[in-house]
Amino acid sequence: MAMNAPAFPLEALAPIEPRPDRDAFTISDLCAEFSVTPRALRFYEDEGLIAPERRGTSRVYSHRDRARLAWILRGKRVGFSLAEIREMIDLYDVGDDRSTQKQVTLERCLERIELLENQKRDIDAHIAELQQFVDLLKSSD
Repeated sequence: MAMNAPAFPLEALAPIEPRPDRDAFTISDLCAEFSVTPRALRFYEDEGLIAPERRGTSRVYSHRDRARLAWILRGKRVGFSLAEIREMIDLYDVGDDRSTQKQVTLERCLERIELLENQKRDIDAHIAELQQFVDLLKSSD
């Protein structure tokens, strides 16, 4: 019995498109673009993952915040913890043309794939065992 995995759009892995038409973004802009709530953005801010500028009572998000938000959401979709996501996005600032960031992200992705493959094998084994038990119960009627 095969399990259907949720569809993961490959475009989610592509680099985020720059927005040269904008200098900054409002909370409403980012909520609409990324389908997140203002509460989620404030949470990521509280966690230190994004750092919008304050203008009075308004938050103003930079291109950097927008790119970091895209990384956060991509990382969450594939099961990374916020600590893992923070590590990967903070490596952008190392100053080595992102090679450290790419290497660490690649390693984390390969580790995640291995973990998921192991979980998949365990789930398949449990399903097979349960199916044998069901078959046994049905045949004893």
